Amino acid sequence: MGKFQRPDGRAAAALRPVRIEVGVSKFAEGSCRISFGDTQVLCLATVEDRVPRHLDGKGIGWVTAEYAMLPRSTPERSARESLTGRPGGRTFEIQRLVGRALRASVDLKALGPRSVIVDCDVTQADGGTRTAAVTGGWVAMAHAMRNIAGKPVRRHVAAVSAGFVQGELMLDLAYAEDSIADADVNVVATDAGELIEVQGTAEQRPFSRADFDRILELSMRGIAELVEKQREAVAGF
Repeated sequence: MGKFQRPDGRAAAALRPVRIEVGVSKFAEGSCRISFGDTQVLCLATVEDRVPRHLDGKGIGWVTAEYAMLPRSTPERSARESLTGRPGGRTFEIQRLVGRALRASVDLKALGPRSVIVDCDVTQADGGTRTAAVTGGWVAMAHAMRNIAGKPVRRHVAAVSAGFVQGELMLDLAYAEDSIADADVNVVATDAGELIEVQGTAEQRPFSRADFDRILELSMRGIAELVEKQREAVAGF
């Protein structure tokens, strides 16, 4: 079997082209549009002067996220989950992941009795929508908090996927790669290299501890590149 050729011609260890546009919403306190190649996610952050009931009187804030895919973000139209009565299990899983990741970057005491809600809506899906939502969601959140005293955002958080496709280790899988991957891992980490979450699945074959270490090392290099993209995006505020 010949060496797998990535559909977009990238090197195995290369990210897709990353683009982050900040301030794309007239009304949201923080906003960005992020692209990982052909995957595009709109991230809008809202700041409210209230917290969930379980935090009343504690003097700390809260950060949470919601995630959705628009009906024609995929090759065939999918029904809006709002019309089915409730979001699906995948949606709940991803929005909880994004919320956990964003909270890990914030000093909730410095935030004070406020809530930040980050809405991540996928406008075009070509693999890696959850990693793009985490990476772009952080930018939208930081944009929303730029004028809050105490600077509650204490660290960067970004996410990327990596895995084996036809036996070769690759970074930032697009759908055509993810759909045939032997193993696929999503990694969320801080700019200091601290892990927040790792989600790994063997699709075609189990992977060894040595394989996992290689995936993690490549992912952390990718996250370092994404953090630099975030730094460039937030440099103006």
